[in-house]
Amino acid sequence: MDIAERAQSLPTEPGVYLFRGARGKVLYVGKAQNLRVRVRSYLSPGADGRLRIPLLVERSEDVEVLVTPNVKDALLLENELIKRHKPMFNVRLRDDKQYLALRLDSRDTWPRLTQVRRFAQDGAQYFGPYTSSIAMRESISNLRKIFPLRSCSDNVFRDYARRGRPCIEFEMKRCSGPCCGLVDENAYAELVRGTALFLKGQTHDLLKDLTARMDKAAEEERFEDAARLRDRISAVEYTALRQQIIAERPVDRDVFGLARLQGEVEIQVLHVRDGRVIGAADYAFSDVRLDDAELMSSFLGQYYDIREGRQIPAEILCPSDLSDDGALLAMLREASERKVVLRQPQRGALRELLAMAESNAELSLARRLDSRDAIQGTLEEIQEKLGLQVLPRRIECYDVSNLSGTFAVASRVVFEDGRPCKSDYRRYRIREMTAGDDVGCLREVIGRRLAKRNSEPLPDLLMVDGGKGQLGVVTAALADAGLSLECAGIAKERDSESPHARVRRSGGLKAERVYRPGRKDSINLPSNARALLLLQRIRDESHRFAIEFQRSLRRRVGLMSILEEIPGIGPSKRKSLLRELGSLRAVRDASTEALAGVTGVSEADAATIFGFLRAAEAVAVEPEVESDENA
Repeated sequence: MDIAERAQSLPTEPGVYLFRGARGKVLYVGKAQNLRVRVRSYLSPGADGRLRIPLLVERSEDVEVLVTPNVKDALLLENELIKRHKPMFNVRLRDDKQYLALRLDSRDTWPRLTQVRRFAQDGAQYFGPYTSSIAMRESISNLRKIFPLRSCSDNVFRDYARRGRPCIEFEMKRCSGPCCGLVDENAYAELVRGTALFLKGQTHDLLKDLTARMDKAAEEERFEDAARLRDRISAVEYTALRQQIIAERPVDRDVFGLARLQGEVEIQVLHVRDGRVIGAADYAFSDVRLDDAELMSSFLGQYYDIREGRQIPAEILCPSDLSDDGALLAMLREASERKVVLRQPQRGALRELLAMAESNAELSLARRLDSRDAIQGTLEEIQEKLGLQVLPRRIECYDVSNLSGTFAVASRVVFEDGRPCKSDYRRYRIREMTAGDDVGCLREVIGRRLAKRNSEPLPDLLMVDGGKGQLGVVTAALADAGLSLECAGIAKERDSESPHARVRRSGGLKAERVYRPGRKDSINLPSNARALLLLQRIRDESHRFAIEFQRSLRRRVGLMSILEEIPGIGPSKRKSLLRELGSLRAVRDASTEALAGVTGVSEADAATIFGFLRAAEAVAVEPEVESDENA
């Protein structure tokens, strides 16, 4: 049965429809008030004017439907299925940038603002998102001058409570000192409430509340409290004036602007609270095959999904009508438990506000396309200079790291179109080769990578941190696997070599040399060449990632295990060190002379121990980043 015959037998109830292609792959998910009418509209001649229809119908082999009680439930199911199947013809709201937000939980005894990257339905209040960490820090700095909530962690709070004296933040008037009882719970609760109102943009309500409290304090002749509230009112007014006033009537709105150039789309949202713009965010999509009405309908349905935890304002301004049969409006009203208005203004002040969002979206789209053109030029330069057969859109880079012959690890970083793809980063523990044998370790890691080529597609360019030796390992592994893949090595020159491209490293100048299979000499790239700078950035990222993994391993095992890792230092010598020097800390802090004075420890052993522990200290202090680990 073809799609046309299938459409004739579909139900007329509300629900979700899924167009499926070869091998059952979901190509598109949509919702409808009447499933039969909606699916048949794709097959009518008049549908050909829509951007996505011809190609979608051509690739589709079947259509599946799921009936729901109403179109609102269909919208919720559509959002779930889009996230699950990631259809190529749908837009997917993937906020990869993970904007920062502020979290405030009023249920805590002494609440504080914390920085988070995910909204959660945990009873706390969330404010944001902040597209810039600088903007968020500025907001916090302004807030703490007006409403001095604590900023310390619970452990630090308890520590200062035991000491009985506050930290320097109290002296700077950026904390009210709850750890030492310098503020009571009621007064602190007022600070928390003021913070929440300020972050919500409800400065009108906040100023009204502060003014009433100031007048009451003055009537009761609590003049110091009245003066403090007066200063707080002035600070709030000054800070609020720095925000752009866009409406005389205090109202909460989200304003969406859309800009597109063929399949490239940018959506900008302005967050208006209490008549003021308090923040903005932009979302980019490529290869979009939806018309504007379906695009905005799908985007808004995912944006205001109740599981995202976003605040739903009283008004939402859109650049076009929505093709959602009222489902989105019903979902918004149910989630917010109040009236919500969807508008497409055509004139007046609201149209000017919408034009502002559209203008910002156009600027953001232009910047993204300019950046993409620059990245395209850089990749083309790499292809030309390195003599590659394909454009290196996806580049993998590997680095091996060890600590004085121990804790051998390796890393893989992945860049797509010049940007890091951190979900594809990998970390490797060396299983078979001896730590210190970098070439052997690299051979093991590349072999393990190539063994997974069916589940993890190979890159356009495989790069290693190293010269001819490391590159030879890669080419040999590829030959053993019967694969043909572009590869390269990048390494700093040795001091005895003549300089090519020179870059500054650790206070000195070192030339970068790029190696390719079959070439005797390295490739000479100018130090300011875009191609070299990108390759260098990828190599540095792989080195950083390997070092951070090594640090995390060292923190897990502790100093005793590190003593066990020192080459040539057996159990008897370790016991002598601990017995005669007294502790692990004393061993770490001892000089070579003190170490050599331990029974059974030679001067050579002392030098080995001292050098090993100094090297361990040099890489022991930075935090670990999140990533996957191939154990």
